[in-house]
Amino acid sequence: MNREYLIEAKQIKKYFPIKAGLLSRVIGHVKAVDDVSFGIRPGETFGLVGESGCGKSTLGRVVLNLQGATSGEVLFDGTNIHEVNRQENLKLRRDMQIIFQDPFGSLNPRFLVSDIIGEPLRVHLRASAKEMDERVVELMSLVGLDPSRRNRYPHEFSGGQRQRIGIARSIALSPRFIVADEAVSALDVSVQSQVLNLMMKLQKEMGLTYLFIAHGLNVVRHISDRVGVMYLGKMVEIARTDDLFAQPLHPYTAALLSAIPKPTPHRRQERIVLQGDVPSPANPPSGCRFHPRCPMAQERCSKEIPELIEVGQDRQVACHFPLA
Repeated sequence: MNREYLIEAKQIKKYFPIKAGLLSRVIGHVKAVDDVSFGIRPGETFGLVGESGCGKSTLGRVVLNLQGATSGEVLFDGTNIHEVNRQENLKLRRDMQIIFQDPFGSLNPRFLVSDIIGEPLRVHLRASAKEMDERVVELMSLVGLDPSRRNRYPHEFSGGQRQRIGIARSIALSPRFIVADEAVSALDVSVQSQVLNLMMKLQKEMGLTYLFIAHGLNVVRHISDRVGVMYLGKMVEIARTDDLFAQPLHPYTAALLSAIPKPTPHRRQERIVLQGDVPSPANPPSGCRFHPRCPMAQERCSKEIPELIEVGQDRQVACHFPLA
């Protein structure tokens, strides 16, 4: 175990069975996450990016033990969270929270905002009504909401305000680690920046550690210390944010970065256009999963699975022929 990391995922696999027939026999598996390893240091924001369906959100849920892993282990401060009993898992929940993608669907429409934010306090700390109300007022002020509106329902708030309610709920127990699963993707661009700045402010004040899942590369660049890039259930590159954006080593990362619009109309922007569609995780290609779409693929790529190897300080890449 490496005590440098607060969160350490080791060779995580998450397969979902494909069933068919009257007897619902298993005829295959969807390999949503396949042999992924990475670590997150205390106080760090680790960005996780990739196309839709690459396994980002599934990995985040496995890291939180909201879904069990098919194999592999996740260590939180040295404890394997997939081997703890119910009582120990309840204690871990205080330190590990999540901010959901949908600010509309993640809040119970029948609950008052005070009940939504106060529910973790009731479940975990058995707080009294007075204690809960005082903490809810404090939390709403902390995330930039008017505490006098705590006895209203979620539909009476805007999308950005609802996401702030979700953030307030996630920090109610003063956790150490939060998974932000596409936390700003459903918001307007102007509201996105406000929520990102709020998350960075809370991280500084509370010493939070984030796993920030997103598909918007500019958003990840703004908030992340390091970035992991996923493709079809595999981690293909990990690097410090500045290093990744300055010099990507994996061809897939380079293709993603080339799609970012740049504010230089007088300079022609070279776009790397990938051919074909993303293969199915139920029937992934042999060898490197990116090789059918890779402009640099060679015969070796279709036969050998590249390992995620160290190529520098805080730099890992899974490619037989990384970009120079």
